[in-house]
Amino acid sequence: MGETLIRTENLGISFGAHKAVNKVNLELEKNVFTTILGPNGAGKTTLFNLMSGLLKPTEGKIFFKGTDVTSLSPIDRVKMGMGRSFQLTNVFPSLTAYENVRLSMQARENVGYKIFTDHRKYSQLNEKTEEILERVLLKDKKDFKASELSHGEQRKLELGMVLALDPEVLLLDEPTAGMAIEEVPTMIDILQKTKKQGTTIILIEHKMDMVKTLSDKLIIIVNGMKLIEGDPEAVSKDPEVLKAYLGGGVLDDINS
Repeated sequence: MGETLIRTENLGISFGAHKAVNKVNLELEKNVFTTILGPNGAGKTTLFNLMSGLLKPTEGKIFFKGTDVTSLSPIDRVKMGMGRSFQLTNVFPSLTAYENVRLSMQARENVGYKIFTDHRKYSQLNEKTEEILERVLLKDKKDFKASELSHGEQRKLELGMVLALDPEVLLLDEPTAGMAIEEVPTMIDILQKTKKQGTTIILIEHKMDMVKTLSDKLIIIVNGMKLIEGDPEAVSKDPEVLKAYLGGGVLDDINS
């Protein structure tokens, strides 16, 4: 068993009488591409919100690299090496692709906006910004405003902004949501290269072809609880998993 980056201990959150996440115990390992899968409303995004600090649990604990981060803010977790993207695109529409990524880079390096300082002074940040844009295949669109990019390009830009923070572990919530089907292979390629470069990725996704291509491990969440985890091929054929989705149907049919 490898190094555990994120560990949850009886993690849960309730909204009134509804337990959105119910005593979930996870160990997410370094360099293991893990996908969290489950029916709509299963609690996957809520689980991500707990791990990233956007929500505070009503029970249990969260550990990151062995440190209890349950009470830490999202910013503190980012500083420790945890990155996060969202289902809805989260970019600055009036700024260029270059400016969006560079702002994230400045945040990581603690270089604030200085109205009387020429941005070209920070050559190292500029070079790294160019490198990130190339990684997400947007270097040729760097001078386009984010609002001028296609939806798929905006998803790649958001990923670039998170990568600019140099996270050790990356929580991706449906990074291909709303993408045209022909754009999905490009995102798969970017994520494969990101993994090879040493970033541990935790993914929420519904596209089973993408899940099986990328994942080392699947975790199935149903009704806020962990149902099963393990090898993608074995988990996708498990009778309890099939029952949870389609009453015994074929998991490959789930693509939305």
